[in-house]
Amino acid sequence: MLRALGQVPAAIRGLDVLRRAGLAPITRPDQSLRSLLVLRKLGPIAGAARVAARRDRQAVGLVDEIGPLTYHQLDARSNALARAFAASGLGVGSVVALLARDHRGAVDTMVAAGKLGARILLMNTGFATPQLVDVARREKIDAVVYDQEFTGLVGALDDDLPRFLAWVDGDGSSGGSSGSSSGDDRDAGGVPTLDELIAGADDRALPDPPSPGGLVLLTSGTTGTPKGAPRTVRSPLAAAQFLDRIPLRTGECTVMAAPLFHGTGLSQFLLSFALGSTVVLRRKFDPEATVRSIEDNSATALVLVPTMLRRILDLGPEILGKYDTSSLRIIFCAGSALQPELGNRATEAFGDVVHNLYGSTEVAVATVATPDDWRRAPGTVGRAPVGCRVALYDDDGRRITAPHVVGRVFVGSMLSFEGYTDGRHKEVIDGLLCSGDLGHFDDDGLLFIDGRDDDMIVSGGENVFPGEVENLLVEHPAVVEAAVVGVPDDEYGQRLAAYVVTHADATVDGEKLRSHVRANLARFKVPRDIVFVDELPRNATGKLLKHKLG
Repeated sequence: MLRALGQVPAAIRGLDVLRRAGLAPITRPDQSLRSLLVLRKLGPIAGAARVAARRDRQAVGLVDEIGPLTYHQLDARSNALARAFAASGLGVGSVVALLARDHRGAVDTMVAAGKLGARILLMNTGFATPQLVDVARREKIDAVVYDQEFTGLVGALDDDLPRFLAWVDGDGSSGGSSGSSSGDDRDAGGVPTLDELIAGADDRALPDPPSPGGLVLLTSGTTGTPKGAPRTVRSPLAAAQFLDRIPLRTGECTVMAAPLFHGTGLSQFLLSFALGSTVVLRRKFDPEATVRSIEDNSATALVLVPTMLRRILDLGPEILGKYDTSSLRIIFCAGSALQPELGNRATEAFGDVVHNLYGSTEVAVATVATPDDWRRAPGTVGRAPVGCRVALYDDDGRRITAPHVVGRVFVGSMLSFEGYTDGRHKEVIDGLLCSGDLGHFDDDGLLFIDGRDDDMIVSGGENVFPGEVENLLVEHPAVVEAAVVGVPDDEYGQRLAAYVVTHADATVDGEKLRSHVRANLARFKVPRDIVFVDELPRNATGKLLKHKLG
């Protein structure tokens, strides 16, 4: 009872956040109640789509490389696809794997699965065959929906597994592309396309399923097979965790550069749908095309990961100046660390619009740095929004309250997962989940992430957090990117090795970079090894794969 009473102020504040965003108008409490009921019945994906369709069925809900679709069209298409899936034997409790890029077919599949009460499993398009097979077996999938370019990968799955094509290269139709094939050109072997299923089925509304199907996100899997992290969203108040510190509003437009299978892209896709905003998708990231989409759609928000932001800024002022991006109010950046140098460059290019979110697949949102936070403390991940709690603990589980003391980051939110699909869970203290990161608060209560708990380097008895050294290296005018790892050393146990990407015309050597670090940090934080590389290894969402270095 006391715990429930303690949540009342947050609930009231959350309702006010939704009101400001346009999701809970005071004059129409019936709309808020209907949205709550829809979300509970259909889950986060189909629920958000239905809420949007009821708000304005004729509003444009999605724009992809084929063209626009209204919310009414999306509703009808997903009705028909859900009926076709049902005729193929899928239903409540089925697990539908989606291995597709960002386009209408992917959205049709997610919404249709929700309307059936099936669970959608979002597969990473960067999977190798062993990862795909392992995840499919562990999650016990009942069907797979995929783009033609992944035909070779899907061929490794059981032959009797139902298959459906979401995108066919080069046919120019809905669910296809007028461009040339960019993947596996082998014949799909008579696999039905989503367009065929939609065209041949009744598009009237279906009865609500007895229970929502939900969705499963996958962890990054940087060192092995990704774990499944089920997500349950039963209350519109969960949206307040984003909207509290990110000023998205109803009826706007979001350009989605981050992939939908990633928590960053999926969360903002769902939120944009719930707001009745237009979502602009593109199958593969292209920096200039992304900026052009902002102008073409008068977009108010851009959702991406830091590596995408860097590629956009690297276009340079001449190319960026060709496009009108004045409509942009929000750059939503998440998925990996946003280095101070990169965030400052984005602020200089686009104005005070950078919102730096810190979270994970397991905890969803933890903190958000607003543009004001960033101006005051570049590199910060900000503060916890309404409905979230963040605390630091030492190795013995004692709470750390003093500023500038590094501890393990623990997070609690309405969107936290309830355990992995294989039965394992994260460490929990005081009801908060371990994020696996190390961080500290400054004097103003702003959070900074110092690195992964398992990334800390112990060299000669001194603890070194790689992020501090990496950020400093990137501040050097010759450096584009840097990654610091620990490598075995007979004398010190570990020594620091920096892998550095420089600008094409740079004339810097290792000693100059070591001198740059030595002038700003303690001697034991200076990398003894500096290796120049053409690029750093990253996965499909831009997360650095440090285990491939050293």
